[in-house]
Amino acid sequence: MAVVKAGVFCVCRIILSGFGVGVMEQLGLGIPTAMVAAFTLTAASFIALTKDDLKARLAYSTVAQLSYVVCGVALLTPMAVQGGMAHIAHHAFSKITLFFAAGAIYVATHLKKISLMDGLGRKMPWTFGAFSIAALSMIGMPPVCGFVSKWYIVNGALQAGQTFIFLLFMLSTVLNAGYFLPVIYRAFFREPGPDPHYHHYKEAPLTMVIPLCATGLISVVLGLYPALFMDFVRVFGKF
Repeated sequence: MAVVKAGVFCVCRIILSGFGVGVMEQLGLGIPTAMVAAFTLTAASFIALTKDDLKARLAYSTVAQLSYVVCGVALLTPMAVQGGMAHIAHHAFSKITLFFAAGAIYVATHLKKISLMDGLGRKMPWTFGAFSIAALSMIGMPPVCGFVSKWYIVNGALQAGQTFIFLLFMLSTVLNAGYFLPVIYRAFFREPGPDPHYHHYKEAPLTMVIPLCATGLISVVLGLYPALFMDFVRVFGKF
């Protein structure tokens, strides 16, 4: 997570500190950059829909979610920039929860394909519970932290008068739901398949389950108390 965040953080600092909002506006670079990022997040979301491998789906989701950061900052409005910067941390806690969960699922069951995870939530309720919380954050559902940063970015797009980008954000949210909710549905509501090992499955070791539950809990705390990080963003960005 730190490596992928470093890239978007550098882009944000170049936009905000290297060029500065004023210069970006004068050169007309903000909206074109936001358009490219909006296209990237939409395309990555469509690709994620096609992936049956859980980690591959999460990887393309990461491409889409980091594009939210760049798009928000490139819009150059106060709300969008705050939302984009906040999404760096909000996405980090939620996405690491998802990857922790994917690792725990593989360790406990050796399964990587989503299509083989029917009923697995009944055997691994803590893992899939934390996965569900983090997935809702990625979709942008309250009260998880992803909702807060996406709310700022979406309103920032309207503040900038960019209706097209706003519509792409809405489409991406639908696509996020399209590739995350089926995983949750399969795990908790589908009957288990013919896997002969199903009845022997159980939670991964506590050394894996406790961290993913902790990061999932942090995602909820940042959603319920958004000022914990948003105040830092305002000071850091001098908003």
